[in-house]
Order: sequence, then C-alpha cells, then structure tokens
Amino acid sequence: MTDAADLPLSDALAASEPVPVNRPVRVGNIPLKPFRVAAQPGFVLHSYPYKETSLIIDVFSRQYGRIALLAKGAKRPHSQLRGVLQTFQPLTLSWSGKSDLQTLTAAEWVGGMLPLEKNALLCGFYLNEILIKLLQRDDPQPLLFDAYVSTLNELAHDEPAPIVLRKFEFNLLKTAGVLGDLTFCTRQRTQVIPEVLYLVDPDMGASPAQEQQQGIKVHGKTLLDMHNADYADATTQLQSKFLMRSLLAHHLHGAPVNTRQILMDLQNL
Repeated sequence: MTDAADLPLSDALAASEPVPVNRPVRVGNIPLKPFRVAAQPGFVLHSYPYKETSLIIDVFSRQYGRIALLAKGAKRPHSQLRGVLQTFQPLTLSWSGKSDLQTLTAAEWVGGMLPLEKNALLCGFYLNEILIKLLQRDDPQPLLFDAYVSTLNELAHDEPAPIVLRKFEFNLLKTAGVLGDLTFCTRQRTQVIPEVLYLVDPDMGASPAQEQQQGIKVHGKTLLDMHNADYADATTQLQSKFLMRSLLAHHLHGAPVNTRQILMDLQNL
C-alpha cells in the first residue's frame, strides 16, 4: 500500500476528500481563498505524514470551514507545532497561500476545554470521521462549528453519549443540506402527527408508513422530538438511533464509518 508521504500533494489531498453526498450545489457567494489568515479558531480533524518532516492536517475552522493545511517541519523533534496539532484541542491557526493546500504559519493552543477520555474519546473520533466524510472543503459553517465545540464539551462532561451524538448527527445532515423538515410530510402536505408511524425517505422526507413498505419506521413523536432536540423519551432514543444510522449510510453511499462500528461493539450506540 502506498503511504501518503510518497504521494504528490494532489493525490494526498484526494485521499481525504469527503464521500459525495446528495446535496444542493452552491451557485453563488463562494468565498475566495484569502492569501493570509491570522488567529482563526479551529480544530484538527485528522493529520497524516507528508514527506519526511511534514504533516498535512485536515482542519475544521469557524470562518473558513473544512480546509487542508501543510504543516512544514511539524514532525521534527524540536518543532513548536509537534505538540500543538492534536485532535480535540481548541487552537488558533494562521495560514497563507492561494492553492487548495495552504501553508500553516502558526498554531497556538487556546485551552479551556477538558480532554476527552475513554469512550468519550472514541465518540470524538466518530464526530471527526463523519465531518470529514460529509463536509465539503471551503464551505464555512460557523453554527456547525459551534455545535461541534458544544458536543465536545458535553462528551468531556460525561453527558449521555447516544443523545449527544444524535443531536450532532442531526445538525450535520441539516448543515449538509440533505435533511429536510421532519415535522412536515411533503407529499401529503400535512404536519407530522405524534401517534402515526412514518417512513423517512432520505430524499423525499417523511410520509405515513404502509404495512408492506420496507425501511426504518418511526413514530411522529420521534420526528418531532428530534426536531426539538428532545431525547428524553426512551423510544425516541431507540428509533432515532436506527433512523440516523440509515440516513448516514444512504448519504455516504455505503462508505463505512469505522469508529461507529467500534462504538456499536462497545456500547451499542
């Protein structure tokens, strides 16, 4: 198998591109890449070696979205970047350049967040994996960034992982433009009724379920609870787990989510 360090930059970047999702194409208001950015809040989602002493880091930044940066010399023993570019650590990042792969010029640890430990750490890796696989590059998502920060804090403070993950999955699919209004049946042009059983089509949304139909069926109450971020009900927790698993699998076109399988094995999330 070819290592990322042996690949040219274009091939190395392609290795971390998201799985294509069924989402609207952005026509206008695409931000031009600035030549220089200073002290931008961000997190490292993933990093891999490039050449002998450098890293390519996949970054989730608040104002510029998901970007790829070349951290020159970050693998050198005495590099100031070596101990800073860690996942789940709030950073301020500076970079410059106009190409798809810009150059990291500075990174500083901000602090103020508890570290993720044990199962919470694995949940964090799951968040990073689905962000990488669903988010397009250079697509600013400040509200999703804030949700990511809140999710990491909730995991670090031992909030119930299944509920924390469902909320973030919901936000991510809404942000990616692939999840419509679950409180409304588009075909029937009616509001969702709590007591009715629904089938959620990944592309067409919710519709009353027929007995012979195949697929994940959930009560209207579950859809309303998910919309309101209310997961107190045990049935909502169970049905939303299988629904989100099905929707993610569809929009990832069957691409595996490796960390979720580990989580399922450990906690049945």
